[in-house]
Amino acid sequence: MPAGGRPTVRSRRLGTTLRRYRQVAGLDQPQAAEIIASSQTRVSRIESGHVTARPLEIRAMLKAYGVEDPEVRPRLEDLAKSANRRGWWLEHAAHLRADYLDRISLEDDATYIREWQPTLIPGLLQVPAYAEAVIRSAPNFIAPSRVAQLLKVREERKAKIDEREDAVNYTAIIWEPVVVQPIVKPEVYRDQLAYILEAGKRHNVTLQVLPVSAGLKAGMPSAFSSFSFESEPTSEAVTLENLRGSSILEADEDLTVYTNAFDQLRSAALDPDASARLIRGVLQRSKDETK
Repeated sequence: MPAGGRPTVRSRRLGTTLRRYRQVAGLDQPQAAEIIASSQTRVSRIESGHVTARPLEIRAMLKAYGVEDPEVRPRLEDLAKSANRRGWWLEHAAHLRADYLDRISLEDDATYIREWQPTLIPGLLQVPAYAEAVIRSAPNFIAPSRVAQLLKVREERKAKIDEREDAVNYTAIIWEPVVVQPIVKPEVYRDQLAYILEAGKRHNVTLQVLPVSAGLKAGMPSAFSSFSFESEPTSEAVTLENLRGSSILEADEDLTVYTNAFDQLRSAALDPDASARLIRGVLQRSKDETK
């Protein structure tokens, strides 16, 4: 059972997947309860992530639901086993919001991360000085004593996009004003631009800039991140940023909307090479202004 009865991101993902297979099979929760010789309440709690399905229950459900893909069962059983696994971020749990912990958990499990950011450099690409400026300017007051800890968490999160064999595939689309208009000190701004140029050279990182001229065409939604956990970039969770933190969307209709939104943004954005040229030009102009 998830610690404290609160669904974890992993237990919720497991439940959502099992619910989707049940619905495709045309079965209701009472019928699923008969399959595992349990109650409808247990099925409901499994599908909501409040309890974690046992391996025998997963096998019985998948068989009854007609799921024959040999890769599905071991994947879901691994997800069940890791539902309460202690990740590195839980060392900081007492000082972080629950929604932030959920986001980090999604990042840690993801094979693909796709992010749209119209106001800031994305967190996974921020240098420490830029991140500190953002944290200190947060609309909700953050005690100075917490800043160092939040910066440490931010740096540890960035390891997810390091270039390695099992690296996550990361695509970020940034609106042009974020690149062109500095919101931090000039020296921090230049370091930040130089960093994202280098990050964009990694084989697992794709960086694109959405020009101002293409903003209306692309629809310009607020910031969001999409997460996939399989070998294909099929969106399985989306996080939305707001003044109260972030929220997670997992319903199929929501995932479809944000998948389409990201595809539209990507089509309207400059390609990676043109984006890099734009950033290099902005960086060079900033250097020239200091001479």
